[in-house]
Amino acid sequence: MVLVTVVGKLQCKEGFEFVFGGPLAECRDCKVRNVCFHLEENRRYRVKNLRDVRHDCRIHEDGVRVVEVEKVSFPAAVPSKVALEGAMLTFEDMECPNLGCPNYDLCRPRGALNGMRFKILSVEGGKVDCEEGRALKTVVME
Repeated sequence: MVLVTVVGKLQCKEGFEFVFGGPLAECRDCKVRNVCFHLEENRRYRVKNLRDVRHDCRIHEDGVRVVEVEKVSFPAAVPSKVALEGAMLTFEDMECPNLGCPNYDLCRPRGALNGMRFKILSVEGGKVDCEEGRALKTVVME
């Protein structure tokens, strides 16, 4: 299934990745809001294909362009006991005081918020070296 939405003209290029943050109040009366707002809030997407349709926009200075997008899978560190290929996971944010940890972005991936559901596509290797002593594994989620 092809997902169609609009992105700002300046961000409009194949491969551009973004997290859809949800509808904005300024967009309430926009004629193309339904094209914008059908994506899942806080999910990661990648522009796959550009279309030639353009629209004016109150948010984007140079307007928006219609694009085809796909959901993006991403690596994340999850508790070892739930790291099972094909499993559905309700993401739980791990509080981590160590901002300098090399695995910080794995434990707090962009676009993953408390309570969001993801599918584990694969388990990637062994344990994550956690400075807080947690038993974690790296997985790829969507």
